[in-house]
Amino acid sequence: MTSTNFASSFAPYTPPPDDPAYASSSKPASRPWFPVHGSSTQATSYQSGGIPTFNTSQAGGLGATENAETENGSNMWETRYGLRVDMLAAFAYLLGPISALALLIVETHNDYVRFHAYQSALLSTPLVLLRILASLLQFPPFLRTMFTLLVIIPILYMAWQAYIDAARNGLVRFQLPGIGPMADRWVSEE
Repeated sequence: MTSTNFASSFAPYTPPPDDPAYASSSKPASRPWFPVHGSSTQATSYQSGGIPTFNTSQAGGLGATENAETENGSNMWETRYGLRVDMLAAFAYLLGPISALALLIVETHNDYVRFHAYQSALLSTPLVLLRILASLLQFPPFLRTMFTLLVIIPILYMAWQAYIDAARNGLVRFQLPGIGPMADRWVSEE
């Protein structure tokens, strides 16, 4: 058997029908960071770009995320400008009341980001005002340093917690005692 007869007996290669790299156009289809409703290629599994649920009770099990999104009519990973939810939630804390106010003005679609912006404003505003008051009243340098650490440490911890909760825990809201339920109530009343 010659090599030309052997190779002609096989069918030509055809790519899988759901492979976006072999789209009909010359430009490969680009997928967003997280799937968006209404797209022509709705991913259903984690391997093809779907939202992972990891089949845990906290995430609701298989398909719980998709069911919740269809009930609300919106994607909980979707932001107004298509930015990453975990980064925006962490940014809400980093510049204190300034970043919280900026996100409350700019981000109007994602409740997770808005919750962390409210909680950041309620946490960081009193701490920053306390630090400014300590400086104006000319407290000793040691106390001013302690007040500065009192501002920086909780803000960095909450930024890390907001990022981790979005990235690993499926947008679970870490609530601080007292101000967390208040921020959650404000988001739900919007």
